[in-house]
Amino acid sequence: MMCEVMPTISEAEGPPGGSGSHGSGSPSQPDADSHFEQLMVSMLEEKDRLLETLRETQETLALTQGKLHEVGHERDSLQRQLNTALPQPLPSASPSRSGDHQFVSSDFSFMWWFNFKKFF
Repeated sequence: MMCEVMPTISEAEGPPGGSGSHGSGSPSQPDADSHFEQLMVSMLEEKDRLLETLRETQETLALTQGKLHEVGHERDSLQRQLNTALPQPLPSASPSRSGDHQFVSSDFSFMWWFNFKKFF
């Protein structure tokens, strides 16, 4: 049985049809340039899209921080109103226990507010 040996193809020669990727004056160079240009355009578009998303996210963050600040002030105001509206604990005969009564009163006002918010 005989094997046919194909001749080697040098790198300077292109495959039949002349559309090789190597050699001088190869038509694939414009293809590579256009592919590179498309890649650059898509990267710039992606950069613009990401910058727009970043800007929108920063605006949302600023608005949310502003709302958080307002809600913090409102919470403090409501806590002051609750503290003035709730009856103050009676002074205890034992000085060591008076601090416990204040803590219980503060705890009660928080629990009352937490349960109050559940209904609304």
